[in-house]
Amino acid sequence: MVFAKVKSLGLLGIDGFIIDVEADISQGLPGFDVVGLPGAAVRESRDRVRSSIKNCGFTYPVSRITVNLAPADVRKEGSVYDLPLLIALLRASGQLNIDLSGSAFVGELSLDGEVRPIHGVLPMVIAAREAGLKQVFVPSGNAAEGAVVDGIGVIPVSSVQELISHLTGEKVIPPAKPEDFPNLFVSNVSAPDFSDVCGQAAARRAIEVAAAGAHNILMIGPPGSGKSMLARRIPSILPDMTQAEALETTKIHSIAGTLPGGAGLLKSRPFRSPHHGVSVAGLAGGGSIPKPGEASLAHNGVLFLDELPEFTRVAMESLRQPLEDNFVTISRASASLTYPCSFMLVAAMNPCPCGYFGHPTRPCKCSPSVRQTYLSRISGPLLDRIDLHVEVPPVEYDQLSSNIPSESSAAIRERVNAARAIQLERFKGTNITCNSRIPAGMLKKVCPLTEEASIMLKNVFDRLGLSARAYDRLLKVARTIADLDKAEVIGTSHLAEAVQYRSLDRKYWRS
Repeated sequence: MVFAKVKSLGLLGIDGFIIDVEADISQGLPGFDVVGLPGAAVRESRDRVRSSIKNCGFTYPVSRITVNLAPADVRKEGSVYDLPLLIALLRASGQLNIDLSGSAFVGELSLDGEVRPIHGVLPMVIAAREAGLKQVFVPSGNAAEGAVVDGIGVIPVSSVQELISHLTGEKVIPPAKPEDFPNLFVSNVSAPDFSDVCGQAAARRAIEVAAAGAHNILMIGPPGSGKSMLARRIPSILPDMTQAEALETTKIHSIAGTLPGGAGLLKSRPFRSPHHGVSVAGLAGGGSIPKPGEASLAHNGVLFLDELPEFTRVAMESLRQPLEDNFVTISRASASLTYPCSFMLVAAMNPCPCGYFGHPTRPCKCSPSVRQTYLSRISGPLLDRIDLHVEVPPVEYDQLSSNIPSESSAAIRERVNAARAIQLERFKGTNITCNSRIPAGMLKKVCPLTEEASIMLKNVFDRLGLSARAYDRLLKVARTIADLDKAEVIGTSHLAEAVQYRSLDRKYWRS
């Protein structure tokens, strides 16, 4: 045989697709060419494959070798094609005469034939199942994430010799099963608890509202008031992810290579907290080889931006489209990739550069112009996309020294889950999962107001000069507050609390 074809898998955004690895051995000067838009790592696979074939006891064909990766109009990146390329060469050279129809291969090779883990195995295995393949051979280090996919055999291999022994029937490798991995499901059981927080009743209530409807929230307060402490406890009150959410979130982390070792499926909502020096590509995604950014890694979870004004203006503005559309599109000459990023934005900031404007005991050293310049780093359009603006005052001594325990995360989470259950029932049959995702066309239907609340809303809109977007978000927050109160119609008390969260920033911007 001088020609062979082996199936492999590639990635396009967060989805996998089938790739045919075609190998042809012909007469002529010895050479090894890879065509089909290969990236640098794919071209380097020639040397890894050559050494692996020799060091595993096979004969490397000293001939003209041409390998094509089809479809040839899609860019191929990474070391995932090492293993299928080796198998294709062994078949084309007549050293492996086995029918491999219905099988796909992925994996990186070391020079001695070890099969090393790669990124993106979960979406690849899902794509293989959807294409009707029967089994996928993956590195043993990636077997856990492949095992969560039903309806297809996932065969873990650690070396080329082990794979050949399986293919020839000498020593069959059983398919990976979920029960083989004790740490298959990653759960954030060590998330800090709200019972550790002293005082801050108003901020805790606002966070509960935000968590119940997946609303974006901005906390404003002096240093040491507990803004970061509160933010890091938000995952402990968020509801569990559905199976669909867990799969989509895990796919993103699989592609980015951020899954913990031995993990197969993320069951807890992610919490991402990038440093304020993060680049636009690091935050929203991108790079010469497009990768998901922190916004996508926070999909179905929390993106926490501490010291919000310290982020670059261009980085903050890069979140405007994701906050509105729940996805980010990265366009390159070769392709346009879309990554989901439906996250809950939690931001924290000081009221001024020194941090003590409005502090009850410490004087502020900032002039009004300096304070205004600091606050203007956050644009109006970005502020409009944040549903709740909450003041976090300094904690008093009596609250810190009190022996009365604070309410636990479990108690808060029970109320959050009850509100989310109401929302899921309300939006049954749609792709909407929470109040923050209500489209404008549904607001009037799902956010009915009492007559008194309607009059109040008109007065608030005129007095505060709200934008149309702020009006929509005000209604969504009021809907969530009503859900926490188990009320079908939004009343004046629900609307008044929502207005309190929308108007707080005006105090600072007008000072």
